[in-house]
Amino acid sequence: MQGLMMDVPLLLSGVIDYAARYHGDAEIVAREIEGDVHRYTYADAHPRIKRMALALQRLGIKPGDRVGTLAWNTHRHFEMFYAAPGVGIVLHTINPRLFPDQLVYIINHAEDRLLFVDRLTLPIVEAILPQLTTVEGIVVMAARDRMPETKLSNVLCYEDLIDAEDDTGFSWPSFDEKSASTICYTSGTTGNPKGVVYSHRAAILQTMTCSQFDFIPGHQEGVREVMMPMAPLFHGNGWNMPFTAPYTGSKLVLPGRNYEPDKLFELIESEGVTITAGVPSFWLILLDWLGRTGNKFSTLRATLSSGSAPSMAMVSKLDRDYGLPYTQAWGMTEALGCTMPSLRPGSAGLSPDERIARRMKSGRACFGTALRIVDEQERELPHDGQSVGHLRVKGPWVASGYFKSTEGLDQDGWLITGDMAVIDPQGHVTLTDRSKDVIKSGGEWISSIQLEDIAMSHPDVLQAAVIAIPHEKWQERPLLLVVRRQGSTLDQATLLDHMRPKLASWWLPDAIEFLNEMPMSGTGKVQKMVLRERFKDYAPPAAEQALAAG
Repeated sequence: MQGLMMDVPLLLSGVIDYAARYHGDAEIVAREIEGDVHRYTYADAHPRIKRMALALQRLGIKPGDRVGTLAWNTHRHFEMFYAAPGVGIVLHTINPRLFPDQLVYIINHAEDRLLFVDRLTLPIVEAILPQLTTVEGIVVMAARDRMPETKLSNVLCYEDLIDAEDDTGFSWPSFDEKSASTICYTSGTTGNPKGVVYSHRAAILQTMTCSQFDFIPGHQEGVREVMMPMAPLFHGNGWNMPFTAPYTGSKLVLPGRNYEPDKLFELIESEGVTITAGVPSFWLILLDWLGRTGNKFSTLRATLSSGSAPSMAMVSKLDRDYGLPYTQAWGMTEALGCTMPSLRPGSAGLSPDERIARRMKSGRACFGTALRIVDEQERELPHDGQSVGHLRVKGPWVASGYFKSTEGLDQDGWLITGDMAVIDPQGHVTLTDRSKDVIKSGGEWISSIQLEDIAMSHPDVLQAAVIAIPHEKWQERPLLLVVRRQGSTLDQATLLDHMRPKLASWWLPDAIEFLNEMPMSGTGKVQKMVLRERFKDYAPPAAEQALAAG
């Protein structure tokens, strides 16, 4: 017997329609590429989005075709998250910080027909356009009076396209909710980037999950949230904030291209931001700046993080010095936000130290997702808070494979995440390392994440990364790479003395190298593959090995 409920497809066009109708006065505030701030409402954005959808159709782009964006967190980029998918076109968000050969590969692999760029990313496309085999035109996301000069032909102005259309009588088409909505390529450590194709259904279901009252702590009924994604919109749908904010009627603040801490702080304060989302590296830099300037937030009450493990020192500082709960969700490009970042119901009585320790975990499984850990022989391990295994995930917003590829799943149909993790009896996930980052020394594993956390507990350490270096006897040994805080003269002996009481002796790094800066990806993660290449022939001086030996 079947239920007698209507079968109405879950489509992204419904989100912006809903926002315009019921939350039309909520603002979208964006710092433009030129530095000024643009301000309008969901009601203002709605007809512009529909006109851009009409423009795409008039340009001959059909359902299922791909259009790419190389752009930062601006209001026009936000509009594209609805204009293209709303008429069945697939939005391909592209990381402008990728190497040129990677950009060429993914644009050709996705078969993008149009590229939407801004003033800063246009030169990137100018340099690689001769190698792009499917691109038919370039749209510059700018007003007519701010169009940059270019020698490229077939370059269109975003605002001209909108001005040429009339959305009177326009209605969104209906189609299968399992149709592709957006595509994002993983940067990968080996081989070419791989395309992850999201569906309308997956995006809506994840938006509903992100909008639950217990997803982000502390929401008060009747209070409008102000959300600011510090994660780039080209990274995993901007961590779903372009959908969650309009769905919930929240004000959306977009920081544009400038991620300097003073500019982020200024925008957070001037717009009354209450919730941010970004990787830990953003907070490391922002906290360092706050400590040097003495500034404090007046409206921010929660921050959502993912992408890499934070240090205990950073989580503690945010909680104790700034009153900010640092909430973590586990996810990846292939599996967006599969855990609940808020504390589990029944946790209200935790002491401050217990609360911080709980926030160091990466959340607990959301409804609809399933997590498990397995050993090297793919045997399932218990959720006992002690067993370390390879993390696997299933769910309605988890990739079933890659674009034009069948890789990614294990023999039982679970996504292979590449993470090592522990799961406790209450379902909390603790990441112990990336499979490729764990250091195998003398037949035992050393967690790079734990070493980095201990190193960063020293007040003079701004950033830390641990990589494996070859060792004739032990196979691999840890090399600690450190960026010191401004003005610090921290040396190797002092840092090793700080770490020694907190570690088993054989975990202590064989050497420490101090760097001026870490190589960072476009999504704010330390690029360990760059560090491994740089230090592939590294041999620690004998004096440093003696220091490590203690």
